[in-house]
Amino acid sequence: MARLHQLFRSVFELGASDLHLASGLEPRIRIAGLLQPVEGWATMASGEMRAILREIVSAEQWRRFEETGDLDFAYSLETLGRFRANYFEQENGAAAVFRRIPEEILSLEELGLPKVVGDLADLESGLVLVTGPTGSGKSTTLAALVDRMNTESARHILTIEDPVEFIHREKRCAISQREVGIDTESFGAALKAGMRQDADVILVGEMRDLETIGLAVRAAEMGVLVLGTLHTNSAAKTIDRLIDVFPADEQSAIRSSLSSSLAAVVAQILLPTPDGKSRVAACEILLRTRGLGNVIREANTPMIRSIIQAGRARGMRSMDDALLELVRAGTITARVAHRRAFEKKLFEDLLRRESGQNEAAEIR
Repeated sequence: MARLHQLFRSVFELGASDLHLASGLEPRIRIAGLLQPVEGWATMASGEMRAILREIVSAEQWRRFEETGDLDFAYSLETLGRFRANYFEQENGAAAVFRRIPEEILSLEELGLPKVVGDLADLESGLVLVTGPTGSGKSTTLAALVDRMNTESARHILTIEDPVEFIHREKRCAISQREVGIDTESFGAALKAGMRQDADVILVGEMRDLETIGLAVRAAEMGVLVLGTLHTNSAAKTIDRLIDVFPADEQSAIRSSLSSSLAAVVAQILLPTPDGKSRVAACEILLRTRGLGNVIREANTPMIRSIIQAGRARGMRSMDDALLELVRAGTITARVAHRRAFEKKLFEDLLRRESGQNEAAEIR
């Protein structure tokens, strides 16, 4: 048995989300958002680390890692499940991070996401972006959306990923999953081909460059429903990020295209529950409105907040609204919300009240 398999087993047995390995450090796993050492494992020198990492990859994959210092791939362990793997070189030698990919795709309801997020599965065209930092559950949310479509509609869904994470079994939809570097040369190449493959829905694993973003917006304009991700933490920053990728002389044109194609932005973060045993999603949600197009064309993204506030009845919400709702429901603490809030004054009374309750409990 590969030694890595022993560590993978610990990930599953302890309910961890990630495994971190680095030369000169003991293995660590992330549980409910916090890293902790794996019991029974000592630090590993660079040579031992490279030997362990070499065990589960092909000769070609190892050659690419040694040439470039980076390697992304998915790894399946028959008795346990799948991992998204990233190998990289760092100051002390080789290192790796493995993200656990659940075998079962949770529903949007099981993820605790607002109903309006599920309604996005009914869209026929447009650009839908799920954004947030690494580890915020973007891929899990998109997988749940695709599964909703697969259950309730009959469409051709094309996913372009690096690597392929969640495996979708065909229900009512025809699903084509393509992995960059194996099934296609690049995100851009797969997107160009996707427009000729009668795809109703295209999921782009990461919109990381000008070509990919431009093609995704174009596909959405042409009547395809495009799902994508970005590493931004608000709807306004998402729009700015999409525009800023382009040269100055092209930004007016992309603003015009985006103003008609952007259907929704869901900016998501994961926060620890009060008992520290799990995490819950908080989402800022922006939906297409008549006024949104004007705001994008006029480069007036500070108005996004007003559009969200005016659209509450439709299910829109700011991140601060989402945080307040979770605090009032007792799902997260005021301290956690205050730390992640944009308008921290909104949470100061709740934070003082919570601190007073904790002090009283300690006295008792």
